[in-house]
Amino acid sequence: MKTPKYWQSNSLVSKLLTPLGKLYGLATALRLKIKKSRKAEVPVICIGNITAGGTGKTPVAISVAKMLTTAMRHPIFVTRGYGGKLQNVLVNNKKHTAQDVGDEPLLLSDQAPVVVNADRYAGAEMAVREGADVVIMDDGFQNPTLFKDLSFLVFDGHYGIGNGKIIPAGPLRETFEDGIKRADALIILGKDKHGLAERTKLPVFYGHTEPTQTTVGDTDVVAFAGIGHPQKFYHTLQQQGFNVVETVDFPDHHFYKKDEIERILQRAKELNAEVYTTGKDFVKIPTLYHNSINVLEIAVVWDKPEKLLQFIQDKIFGAEE
Repeated sequence: MKTPKYWQSNSLVSKLLTPLGKLYGLATALRLKIKKSRKAEVPVICIGNITAGGTGKTPVAISVAKMLTTAMRHPIFVTRGYGGKLQNVLVNNKKHTAQDVGDEPLLLSDQAPVVVNADRYAGAEMAVREGADVVIMDDGFQNPTLFKDLSFLVFDGHYGIGNGKIIPAGPLRETFEDGIKRADALIILGKDKHGLAERTKLPVFYGHTEPTQTTVGDTDVVAFAGIGHPQKFYHTLQQQGFNVVETVDFPDHHFYKKDEIERILQRAKELNAEVYTTGKDFVKIPTLYHNSINVLEIAVVWDKPEKLLQFIQDKIFGAEE
């Protein structure tokens, strides 16, 4: 689904949907209360959020895995593989497609091995068999089946928590207050425009996303994306000097059809423009069109990376060291 505009304001629609949001919140709280967590043989780090839509969770998970790998650890991701048809598999990005395992697992697999399983505990067991000495959960903060040794909540500093209401009235999966009770730290990407850090005594780590490749701007671009907040992607293109002449939004996790891509390419041809999309979208485009579409890859740049790594090591490996 596309992120509704009324999630950012206390509009009439959000007010009418507030009772449903409260029911959603109660269901989440009940699920977390009645289901017992099982502890894996190795430490588990959860990179989660309490908002629906793009907060930058996957780039954060990739960055944390890179940090741990550099520190001579062997992280393996465990994720449910949203949108994929396979379960309980180790992702092979030379064999599996986004239709098989979902878009995010393919992106994660460029950094570290990935196990896809909606049963997070079973996924962690497979990860251990594959040699993991630490499991990183991409999402799953509201999933109670696997015990988390360390939980981060990721926020987009510009977007914050929207109107502060629970789905479908707003973007929250649970209230901010309930979420931080189970978290160990916050990660805020971009400037904290909504004062989230002031609302908690938890440690807060700051960063922002930047393109990983040097790009040449001053080029007309038709851009498209199927992510939670596509405007973030378009803004990044503009920051790189591109002239974004037209944009096309798709629902989050959208799988692209040939006719959709052909329409975009035809429009770009009419405008004498290049076509750009995100890495997450690129893996869901028919391979026939890969040579015709450019990708703007991004990565997280931390304000104090050494402080974050030390925090992680102290929390999950402190006892053994």
